[in-house]
Amino acid sequence: MMRKMIIILVSLVLTLTMQAQTPVKWYTIEEAFLLTKKEPRKIIIDVYTDWCSWCKVMDSKTFSNKVIADYMNKNFYPVKFNAEQKADVSLNGKTYKFVAGGSRGYHELAAELLNGQLGYPSVVFLDEKTNMIQPIQGYIKAKQFDGIIRFIGDDFYKTKKWEDFQASYVSPVAEE
Repeated sequence: MMRKMIIILVSLVLTLTMQAQTPVKWYTIEEAFLLTKKEPRKIIIDVYTDWCSWCKVMDSKTFSNKVIADYMNKNFYPVKFNAEQKADVSLNGKTYKFVAGGSRGYHELAAELLNGQLGYPSVVFLDEKTNMIQPIQGYIKAKQFDGIIRFIGDDFYKTKKWEDFQASYVSPVAEE
């Protein structure tokens, strides 16, 4: 009987813990651009491809972290953008298209966001007026990513060097 109660209690705790996870509320890039005109907020764009294994790791380890998801949802309009999507994207009067080539091709918007340096995963930060702040390429662990989103999200990037911020910021995110 006691063993059964423990199993039920553990199951309940695990269920509540999983429900407590706040997923990132992802938008399309068009939605994010419209939203930031109504309620200005920075935009963070996860540029990925379906075949990119590190993109999947970033989804499962970095973006799934509750601290990161909560902060992103509160301070940014998070966007997922497939760098090989075929659909056109129209932003600020310009239409971006898929460019066939090689074994896969690429989307013109991905190339513009990444300054022609296509690499995945990449995260791109735009300010409240949709101006480029910084693209960052490669897989980023949750603890380091927390520092990056706070450096940009809280506007420290305007007044501090990254190294100075990094030396003083203590992330609540545990090491992987």
